[in-house]
Amino acid sequence: MMSYKVGNKLKLDEVIGLYKDSTLGKRRPVKDRKRFLKMIKNANLVVTAWDNKKIVGIARAVSDFSYVTYLSDLAVRKAYQKKGIGKMLIKKIRQKSGPKTKIVLLAAPASKKYYPHIGFEQHNSVWLLKPDKKLKG
Repeated sequence: MMSYKVGNKLKLDEVIGLYKDSTLGKRRPVKDRKRFLKMIKNANLVVTAWDNKKIVGIARAVSDFSYVTYLSDLAVRKAYQKKGIGKMLIKKIRQKSGPKTKIVLLAAPASKKYYPHIGFEQHNSVWLLKPDKKLKG
């Protein structure tokens, strides 16, 4: 039976294994353990999905619990995808964020069809400053 937990006190190797076994592992620093640990520990809203004692999904976010929640990561093991786990993780994030809080995310190319399917609207005003780029002016 699937269960869901809130909190970022997780075993690093289990979480890295989850990311590697999802489509998100290719775009996150799974080989840089120190950086990856900071990603998990500094997220102030983390919800995980468990199949017995095996972590099978994670939603990692930063929220002010009033206006906006930035959903940084949504990862579900490949064998567990298309079973409603991702949607339930987002639902739990939304519940914890607060009733008037919007959720914002950057979607991976492979998930462009997923988010509209569950109710997200595309927004064209996203700006990104990558770590290797300098702020001009």
